[in-house]
Amino acid sequence: MKRYLMFLVILMICLNTAFAQELRCNISISAQKIQGANKSVFETMQSDLYEFMNNRKWTDQKFAMDERIACNIFINLDEQISADEFKGSIQVQLRRPVLNSSYETTLLNIKDNDFHAKYVEYQTMEFNETSNKDNLTNILAYYAYIILGMDYDSFSPEGGTEFFQKALAIVNFSQNAVEKGWKAFESDRNRYWLVENILNKSYAGFRSCTYQYHRLGLDLMSEKAPEGRAVIAESLKSIQKVFRARPTLYILQVFFDAKSDELVNVFSNSFPDEKNRVSVLLNECDPSNGTKYEKILKSDGL
Repeated sequence: MKRYLMFLVILMICLNTAFAQELRCNISISAQKIQGANKSVFETMQSDLYEFMNNRKWTDQKFAMDERIACNIFINLDEQISADEFKGSIQVQLRRPVLNSSYETTLLNIKDNDFHAKYVEYQTMEFNETSNKDNLTNILAYYAYIILGMDYDSFSPEGGTEFFQKALAIVNFSQNAVEKGWKAFESDRNRYWLVENILNKSYAGFRSCTYQYHRLGLDLMSEKAPEGRAVIAESLKSIQKVFRARPTLYILQVFFDAKSDELVNVFSNSFPDEKNRVSVLLNECDPSNGTKYEKILKSDGL
């Protein structure tokens, strides 16, 4: 009987440790521009933010250790307003493994210049989904849900909707916040517009492309490179449609900030006619990276 009970205890421990939280989020904080501050505060802050992102349960799903979503958050503190109040920027990067390969593709690489938060060393970090009592945890939770939404969208059509809606709820509850980044009139490239663009049905091509590009395109390339590349080329037409509807849309910048280098690598090994078609599309939708896209045509290809 004792052996049976011991077996059950060991089994329960194994089951509990076999699953992990959703995120594998690296946190980095730089405060080089802040002179005279106690540097240990920033070390503690980095540790607390790491615990908040990685040890909190963000979904009701079970994730195995090797299924956790890899992401990076870089916080650059430029100014100390008071003993516990800071301003700066936050950069969020999200990677996703590609099926049957060691390659990881970038889904998200955005910089938010409206980081403004209070942090009290050794004080418990609390997040309330129905208020903006703590702008620091609200910003982190917002990007946690954006990360989850983007990752889920890349595996199933609009699979991340529930997480984008949670990010939107944080935006809505933050409309009375004194800190910038939450309101539509403050900028056309902030937290408000990011989630608004993603959920706006008029720009559904962005999310359609996210799924087709990754699940039907990249995930196929290790076995059938030409077929996977053709799907990626086709998915870009959805981005082109969004561009022609509204060229200055924030999510277009988000897409190309994450994908421009990868697109060059993917299509540099393409067929001549596919190279030409994709180059024309990319130069239309992302002219700022035109010099970069010239490499596609100049490469030897197939």
